[in-house]
Amino acid sequence: MKKKRMFSSNPLDSDQQEPFSEQEISLVDPENVPHHVAIIMDGNRRWAQRRGHSVEVGHQQGTERLSQVVRAASSLGIRALTVYAFSTENWKRSSFEVDSLMFLLERYLHNKREIMVKEGVKLETIGDLSRLPENVRNALDQTKKATQNGDQIDLILALNYGGRDEIRRACLKLIEALEKGSIEKKEITESLFSQNLDTAQWPDPDILIRSSGDIRISNFLVWQISYSEIYYTDVLWPDFSKNHLLQAVLEFQKRKRRFGS
Repeated sequence: MKKKRMFSSNPLDSDQQEPFSEQEISLVDPENVPHHVAIIMDGNRRWAQRRGHSVEVGHQQGTERLSQVVRAASSLGIRALTVYAFSTENWKRSSFEVDSLMFLLERYLHNKREIMVKEGVKLETIGDLSRLPENVRNALDQTKKATQNGDQIDLILALNYGGRDEIRRACLKLIEALEKGSIEKKEITESLFSQNLDTAQWPDPDILIRSSGDIRISNFLVWQISYSEIYYTDVLWPDFSKNHLLQAVLEFQKRKRRFGS
């Protein structure tokens, strides 16, 4: 069981943002904080283009923003944060951009590993990792092992991930189980199907946040967000701050979730 995160007035290291103020904290209902938040981190390329930078600079700024948002999410009491880091469709980008993204991912894992351990972040992944470069897979394995005892927040990176591909892979698992005779067709329920998804160990996201102003889900957590609240913002991901996360949480707390009832 994860320990309850208390709001702290002490930064954990010099590159961290200032903590939420007491006034900001007082706005949040601690009994209605979303347990699982999913984020489509969109807008890195547009952020760079508007400033005359290379696309790689935009992605670099995006990775730094992720660390700050993870810290803010943990401080708010969010227990799982799933972020769309690299989709199955992103392989269509130029080889130079893909290589740059893989380089930044590996560097992020190496540079932030010690901080993750210190902050109680447990790194997890969803998606088909087999296509990722070996050095990236090794960095993921090392960081997962180093952070396996993290008890404050799960950071789930969606890598080579697509919602349709995840459903396809879940179907293949069930077909294999049927062929082996370990299950019968009548046993295939929504619950069993969910147990064969990459996200089986977490509850479905309470809220999906998308930055950059685009209003679509882009093949992200297609099954899991059936009843998630959806929050769109025009803010580009490299500019998405802890206060933008706070606003999303406050908006979530205003909504009444009916789940079809």
